Amino acid sequence: MKILLLQPKKNGSALPLSLLAIVLLLLMGSTLLSMGLNSRVYSVRNASDIKARCAADAGLIKALFEMNEKLKVKPWNDSSMPEALNISLDYCDATYSYIVTGDYGSGYVITSIGECDNATRVVQATLGFKGVFDHAILTKDTLILKSDTTVDGYNSKDSSDTEFDVSIGSQETADSSVILSNNSRVKGDVLVGIGGDPDTAIKDQGATVEGDKRASTTKDPLPKISAPALDNKRTSITGKGETITITPADSGTYTGIDIQKGKSNGILEVSDGDVVLYITGDIELDQGCEIVVKDNATLTIYIDGDVLCREGSGINTEAPPEDAATLKLYATGEDKQSFDVKANSEWTGVIYAPNADVLLYANGDAYGSIVADTFEFKAGGNYHYDESLRQVTEEDEGVTFTITQWNESKVTVSAAEIKQQIMN
Repeated sequence: MKILLLQPKKNGSALPLSLLAIVLLLLMGSTLLSMGLNSRVYSVRNASDIKARCAADAGLIKALFEMNEKLKVKPWNDSSMPEALNISLDYCDATYSYIVTGDYGSGYVITSIGECDNATRVVQATLGFKGVFDHAILTKDTLILKSDTTVDGYNSKDSSDTEFDVSIGSQETADSSVILSNNSRVKGDVLVGIGGDPDTAIKDQGATVEGDKRASTTKDPLPKISAPALDNKRTSITGKGETITITPADSGTYTGIDIQKGKSNGILEVSDGDVVLYITGDIELDQGCEIVVKDNATLTIYIDGDVLCREGSGINTEAPPEDAATLKLYATGEDKQSFDVKANSEWTGVIYAPNADVLLYANGDAYGSIVADTFEFKAGGNYHYDESLRQVTEEDEGVTFTITQWNESKVTVSAAEIKQQIMN
């Protein structure tokens, strides 16, 4: 019997293969480790960059807030402007610094720096003024437009302007927040509240809308208006069957206005300049009685109470109807108010009453702008929005600073230069 002996393979071939495998594994491991490290570094840098950007935006918003707080102090003074250096962002290890530059003539610019670790972001914003009469009609709740009414625009300060940006709307989103009655026409946009569905929030009963029906992208702030400090007359303006005339010398605080009918209709005439009244109670006009703003005067009324115009009465102006700033009514009460306003012919004026139910009756067209809680237009004519009301100054009621232009990529000044300006 033959015994076969197995011969071993040649020695030395396993070791190089093992070393090659180890080298490959080391290369793969170091590559993966490098990728992980780079990803980690990138993630940290990206997180720092995001924090720096958030801080820069926070500084921008803070500076805008400070500018609007400063704007509340009358008269406006831009000799010293808001600035801040290395303010910590809450719940974050980032900081922001900002400075406001410019003047009333050239405009104001906010420059804000956000910093986190080695990341720095710089943003700039140009500011402009925003008034409370940016819309033809704006309500917090319901808006009702009667049949056969047309809403359009004009510019009382520029007769050559024929391109008008007109809008009406409500900040509400509920069904039928805006009711457009049969044959009414809006030569512009109809808006509803943020996130609202125009198909349900606008009840179209056969109207024509030449612009868009859409939800608003921003919410008008509707700031509270307070009456200015005026001489306290400690009485009301009253008259019965007679004509009473008031002038700028009679500007002041009164408990009410009560014009009654006697043998003749009572009339309150406003003459010879700008008259400003603060009414702590109500305004009531008896049947056929009037408040008349003469063509050489303007009337501004701040009122805590209600306005009631009885049948045949009216608050009227003699000035051309295009001059919407001739008459201004501001609701200043803490509680719900009611404005039942009438005009014997065309209505001219602006009403700012975001806490009031406003009814407007006129025996002709209406010119101006309305802000109310609820509004119903019952005039026998059309409604014309004066675009010149958007041209506001720092002294106008309810005006605020708003951002008109924002950029980051076009910032040409360095963070170090800005911080040096702040420290100086």
